[in-house]
Amino acid sequence: MRVLRVSDAAALAAAYVRNRAYLSPWEPLRPEEYYTETWQSADIANRLVAHETGEAHPLGLFDGDRLIGRFNVAGIVRGPFQSAGLGYWVDSEYAGRGLASATVQAIVEMARDELGLHRIEASTLLHNSASQRVLLKAGFQKIGMAPRYLQIAGKWQDHNLYQVVLHD
Repeated sequence: MRVLRVSDAAALAAAYVRNRAYLSPWEPLRPEEYYTETWQSADIANRLVAHETGEAHPLGLFDGDRLIGRFNVAGIVRGPFQSAGLGYWVDSEYAGRGLASATVQAIVEMARDELGLHRIEASTLLHNSASQRVLLKAGFQKIGMAPRYLQIAGKWQDHNLYQVVLHD
């Protein structure tokens, strides 16, 4: 796992193309351009600006040169909140091997030890039991349900809300 680079755009676009059908039930509707190196290059560049200002930590999970997962610590708020949101996915060919769980756990430790965050939040669709298991294994607790929380797969959908508190 490492911070994404603009030079990862082709690998990220290829991963999105490879996983398009697999990810579509869990993600917003995407324009065709989203699946191109050009789009991903611009997106990574924007996220790196947020990284430089301390507002995000865009990460890629790799198997050699192949990008096999994307993990975003985003919306970092400092001051009295010291909190961020977490989003992630793992390539369908690597799903079920514990990679998401291990990576989320590593991110929790990094957020606590390196970023100095107090809290990370995440959300899952109500029926995304695999992602819920990933969060629970990493110490997240379910804190509620938000009706019509995010527009996923073209419709507003309810989400379970999770958080992990990193400091007492």
